[in-house]
Amino acid sequence: MPLPAIRPGSLRHLWPWLLWLAAFYAVWLGLLAVPGNAALVRAHWPISVAMLFGSYVAGSTPMGGGTVAFPILVLLYELPATLGRDFSFAIQSVGMTSAAIFILARRQMLAWSVLGGSLLGSLLGLPLGIVFVAPLVPAVWVKMVFAVFWAGFGLVHLTRLDDLSAHAGRSAADDRWEFRSGFVVGLLAAVSIVAVTGVGIDMLLYAVLVLACRVDPKIAIPTSVVAMAFNSVYGIAIKLLVTGIEPGVYSNWLAAAPVVAVGAPLGAFVVGLIGRRPTLLFVAVLCVLQFGWACYHERATLGVAGMAGAAAAVAACVWALDRLQRSSERPDTPAIGSE
Repeated sequence: MPLPAIRPGSLRHLWPWLLWLAAFYAVWLGLLAVPGNAALVRAHWPISVAMLFGSYVAGSTPMGGGTVAFPILVLLYELPATLGRDFSFAIQSVGMTSAAIFILARRQMLAWSVLGGSLLGSLLGLPLGIVFVAPLVPAVWVKMVFAVFWAGFGLVHLTRLDDLSAHAGRSAADDRWEFRSGFVVGLLAAVSIVAVTGVGIDMLLYAVLVLACRVDPKIAIPTSVVAMAFNSVYGIAIKLLVTGIEPGVYSNWLAAAPVVAVGAPLGAFVVGLIGRRPTLLFVAVLCVLQFGWACYHERATLGVAGMAGAAAAVAACVWALDRLQRSSERPDTPAIGSE
């Protein structure tokens, strides 16, 4: 059976998160004491400023901090897409993990069946994607895969905002169906999108929860944050042990990590206070703007045919997500955890 609603705990429940912060900052200060590292932090201060916003996005929306880090490094600074992907894994392993610990410490309600399935799917799929799929994807398509799904995701929310923001609690769906759905999402997302871009399972899992399972975004968002935290830690571990990481990841991580450690939990806290509608609207607009930015930056490489193909891919994505949402339009079942 789905777990009953558990209200966020008081400050006394936050000791696991505070212990994590103390351990992280102790390690970071130790690294800062290594000769040359303080100079790296000073040289890369712009990424730490950018991740003030990126970490808030990571904790308050179904989009990881890589959603901001990737385009800044790849589109703005014109660094390799592979560096943007590896940095997404690295920085989210701090920010999303911090947010996940904060969420669990506050005892926020999660969609446990879907989450469990997605974690198992990711456990199997992510090594396959990083080792066998990601090396075959051209850099420009890393950027465009990243942007196309965001745009479709955002447009569906803009066109069906009233329906999506009206969801409350969570439907009493079958646990086995939810677990299987989470497993499929976790496996496919990890092999393809997460392995290639460093983000994405949070958005896909959120889409399934909100569009198909009719789960309250206030439950779906923290569930997606926990899933992305696992994928980020697992992904950077695979990169470090098997394929290695791109040069430049460590220096950017060293500068931004102390910011995201507190920024992502702040976003997780804020999303529990504000209404569902502004959260969804913010996410949708950000997704659409990202697509326009990516297309403009790659206009010379894509050409007319490539731009048309990207637009067609967005249309197909919108259609698929819209069908997913319409498939759940059935007589309401009793809600669990309604507010």
